[in-house]
Amino acid sequence: MNMRIQQAIKADFNKLIEIWEASVRATHDFLSDEHINQLRPLILHTYLPMLTVYKAINDKHEIEGFISVDQHRVEMLFISLDSRGKGIGKTLLNFAISKLGINELDVNEQNVQGVGFYQHLGFEVFNRSEIDGQGNPFPLLHMRIERPNTEAT
Repeated sequence: MNMRIQQAIKADFNKLIEIWEASVRATHDFLSDEHINQLRPLILHTYLPMLTVYKAINDKHEIEGFISVDQHRVEMLFISLDSRGKGIGKTLLNFAISKLGINELDVNEQNVQGVGFYQHLGFEVFNRSEIDGQGNPFPLLHMRIERPNTEAT
């Protein structure tokens, strides 16, 4: 099955939040239902509308995952449970690196699958925070990948 990457629109956000929630429940076992329920409307109504979001869609026009970016940073990368392990996350991340110029991201330290995924693709930890973006005691790893020097002649 072929996959295409397209910019997401507001009409996609309900599907994206479904993918986000299912993925978070599968990979972020340190988050309680209460935390997830607090984050859901924040992501749906605040973060998704203010970020640049791209979706991976298959031949049937089904969204299989998404990535959101802000300037040079990945803010979110989530893949539907049925589509995990098929290279979609890698494709979205490589798209963001090559086409959007991203080179940094944060990942929850307890999300060992995510940490391993980003390390496998060349990201390295350059800093650590004791709390997450909402002030909760979920440490974040700040990761960076070296960009190829395209300015050299």
